[in-house]
Amino acid sequence: MTQTINSTLDAVTDRIRARSAPTRAAYLAQVAAARETGRNRSTLSCGNLAHGFAACGGDDKRALKDGGWANVGIVTAYNDMLSAHQPFGPYPDQIKKALNQVGAVGQVAGGVPAMCDGVTQGQPGMELSLFSRDVIAMSTAVALSHNMFDAALCLGVCDKIVPGLMIGALRFGHLPVIFVPAGPMRSGLPNPEKAKVRQLYAEGKVGRDALLDAESKSYHSPGTCTFYGTANSNQMLMEIMGLHIPGAAFVNPADPMRAAFTRTAAQRAAAITADKPDYAPIGEIVDEKALVNAIVGLHATGGSTNHTIHLIAIARAAGILIDWSDFDDLASVTPLLCRVYPNGPADVNHFHAAGGLGLVIRELLDAGLLHDDVKTVMGAGLRRYASEAFSDGDGLTWRPVEGGTADLSIVRPVSEPFSADGGLKLLDGPLGRAVIKVSAVAEAHRVVEAPAIVFESQDSFLDCFKAGDLDRDFIAVLRFQGPRANGMPELHKLTPALGSLQDRGFKVALVTDGRMSGASGKVPAAIHVSPEAALGGPLARVVDGDMIRLDARTGELSIVAEGFDGRAPAVAPSTIQAGMGRELFAGFRQLAGPAEEGALAIPDLVAASPTDAGLIPA
Repeated sequence: MTQTINSTLDAVTDRIRARSAPTRAAYLAQVAAARETGRNRSTLSCGNLAHGFAACGGDDKRALKDGGWANVGIVTAYNDMLSAHQPFGPYPDQIKKALNQVGAVGQVAGGVPAMCDGVTQGQPGMELSLFSRDVIAMSTAVALSHNMFDAALCLGVCDKIVPGLMIGALRFGHLPVIFVPAGPMRSGLPNPEKAKVRQLYAEGKVGRDALLDAESKSYHSPGTCTFYGTANSNQMLMEIMGLHIPGAAFVNPADPMRAAFTRTAAQRAAAITADKPDYAPIGEIVDEKALVNAIVGLHATGGSTNHTIHLIAIARAAGILIDWSDFDDLASVTPLLCRVYPNGPADVNHFHAAGGLGLVIRELLDAGLLHDDVKTVMGAGLRRYASEAFSDGDGLTWRPVEGGTADLSIVRPVSEPFSADGGLKLLDGPLGRAVIKVSAVAEAHRVVEAPAIVFESQDSFLDCFKAGDLDRDFIAVLRFQGPRANGMPELHKLTPALGSLQDRGFKVALVTDGRMSGASGKVPAAIHVSPEAALGGPLARVVDGDMIRLDARTGELSIVAEGFDGRAPAVAPSTIQAGMGRELFAGFRQLAGPAEEGALAIPDLVAASPTDAGLIPA
């Protein structure tokens, strides 16, 4: 059956393709050149190769020496301090065993750092968070640079880890790459109850013991946090882009199905190498249509605003140029099909049980809101992902999703959405371009016009809140929070206080060149404002009392202030760039690009030719 594609989806895809034509062609030329060298190990000298398999066991060493078996590189984000990545500990042994069963070898090619925004939230370490993505990309490149591998498995889950792995892997676009998740922890304290305790603590109505008890009951075991933030948005994206085994995203770590997904991923990676009929290099899978599908999935599920940065960076790694206007146009035709915290009380486990991604993908495909004619690690066609996975002994079998949702309060069909659009909008005006997530913002709060109160740190805002100086209508302008200033930390330390003020009846909003991520909630927040204040953007000229209008309905971000254009911009504080390792990232801050270009600290990732881009030679 021929699919009828939504006209806006088609038009956005076409303009991305036209905009990206020179850079995409250069990228695909690099992929083709690398592929033409044949099996990668054939380019290694005897000394190179001997070093590469010296530590292998007998059978694996013989296989690599003789050259008959595929070698799959494992790039892992394992550590046992972070709940989302702790389950990866035994994965390499499981993967190697599964590969041996199909005549292939696995080697841990390298590890990448994995930091947690939940641990560093409101702390100096948060200023390393965004740049850790680029470190992970470079670490992935180092891991794969040995030229020993025919395919790769990327083990990662959380906020910067998956985008970093993606950027790094895409620079080896000739390799098949499958992403292997670990799954969410089982449900604990409901997220709305946790949020309420946080707000009561911010108001001084409960103590730290009550707060820690609530947090511990919410984040309580191995696995990803259960709210729909950036980590779980990552898993949705990998699935809807065809880089997961179908159904892998939201199965708990201890579920027996989890091991089956891991085995299947390993064996599938060995089945799609360059010498096989189903060859599926990541550089061809991640194309313009796959990226449009990713943006649609983000809107339909109410996903993380961080991906208005990360998806742009991922696209650029594949030679494709997307921007916030593309996000905005796609949001206008994508219905919101999911209510998962912070957009509703349910968590990702409830979402998975109610129908999950298979149901969402089916609904969007049937409505012409996803491209079906894409390549995936499972072969051609995204329809393969509109399915449910079941155990088949040690393996998996899939059945097409049938019927409707098990809970209309969590997942809905396209014919009966929670809202007609995706809830993520572009704001534009004299203060710059920004994004705002309104899927959790009540209609009554989507337009705020109030005097500005200017802050240059989260702590100064909280000091004023605790002193009672913010009991009024205002728009908080928190500037010098962009990538060039301090690494663009998330600003969730503000969320309980802003929520409390809104609940007391005040009209409040936030305008910032910083981030709020996937847990952006009920208070309107214009985030990622570009150009940022540290580069002389308009936010640097705002003073207390300027009248700002944030209108999420019309996309307006405006200011009324006498002599605004002629004001001298404020200067960024200098004390924020040292201590807790931040001085090591001074070079990243100096190189970081604008948020709407992915905030990359890797210069010239996209250029007109492989030579200009400094790409890795074949």
